[in-house]
Amino acid sequence: MENSEDEKFMALALAEAKKGSGRTSPNPCVGAVIVRDGRLLATGWHKKAGTPHAERNAIANALAAGGKLQGATMYVTLEPCSHTGRTPPCCDALIAHHFSRVVVGMGDPNPLVNGRGIGLLRGAGIEVTCGVLEEECRAINRPFLKYITTGRPWMIMKAGLSLDGRLNYRRGESGWMTGDESLHRVHQIRNCVDAIMVGRGTVAVDNPSLTTRLQGEETGKDPVRIILDSHLSLSTDTKVFHLESDASTLVFCGNDVPEAKRRVITRPGVEVCSVECDACGLDPGFVLDELGRREICSVLVEGGGTLHATLLARHLYDEAVLFYGPLLAGDGGIPLLEGWSAGSRGEAPHISSPEYEYPGGDLMIRGLLEYP
Repeated sequence: MENSEDEKFMALALAEAKKGSGRTSPNPCVGAVIVRDGRLLATGWHKKAGTPHAERNAIANALAAGGKLQGATMYVTLEPCSHTGRTPPCCDALIAHHFSRVVVGMGDPNPLVNGRGIGLLRGAGIEVTCGVLEEECRAINRPFLKYITTGRPWMIMKAGLSLDGRLNYRRGESGWMTGDESLHRVHQIRNCVDAIMVGRGTVAVDNPSLTTRLQGEETGKDPVRIILDSHLSLSTDTKVFHLESDASTLVFCGNDVPEAKRRVITRPGVEVCSVECDACGLDPGFVLDELGRREICSVLVEGGGTLHATLLARHLYDEAVLFYGPLLAGDGGIPLLEGWSAGSRGEAPHISSPEYEYPGGDLMIRGLLEYP
């Protein structure tokens, strides 16, 4: 089979994988395509941790359609698993159905896999081709790749800003810098992450619900809501403590906050977590470690300026998504990075290979953050 045909079918597998975006943690998004004699037999994707993997879904779909699998080729975006976890090994199914060839987008860095799946398939006489559209396959699973190798979630800085970099117009007041189309893009991004994080100040000023609200026929899911409140000083009337949502709310406070004060906040759907503090407040490293233990693989951080500055200064952000409205707010509002300065161009973090969109006349910049 020509390399161009391999890329064509792997691109289809990638499209399948993306259907699981934001819904498979702590598992990766994976898509699979089955081809025989150049003809597409079936597709499949992984829908949720604990349910069948993409390979088994594709096999089931092919069999339901009466497809013959012996001698077929499987295209899969990630190396098939060779171990029993929440589901049985996918390699066993590929061998049992006598596939002649498996084309893999990228290897799985999970220590339980990490080349074992490819080795098992080759040991069974199956031809394995690796690295087809590898960069694209890696890009859709950046949160999983970070989580499985570091135990921490992928961190995304998100903000709506004026052209002069302000989050609002006056300190202590809610600000609105971008339009409705940008807001819709924000909700689409929320739909694809595991959690949203904000600081206490943002909740006190904006009183947000931090839910996903999509338009038309789009079906969204609420991410877990994470609030950093060192002294647990938010009012119990705050909106996020009284939501009807399938997702929970986690409130992080210092470990010196009395238990009686934590019980006042705790209620169905709301949990208080205590972590160590440093001179500046909650230690964000401990927060990220705890989120990793809870199998949260991606976090969209929506502010405010002090939280953004803290995470950026400690090199804890992996990606930025910034929305700019075509207006100037002046110096009365809070800057995106309050209390932090790069010092010089050589010390400034930058967005690599930025992508640009123009939702409703606003400017959206998205890309990976790189540090000097």
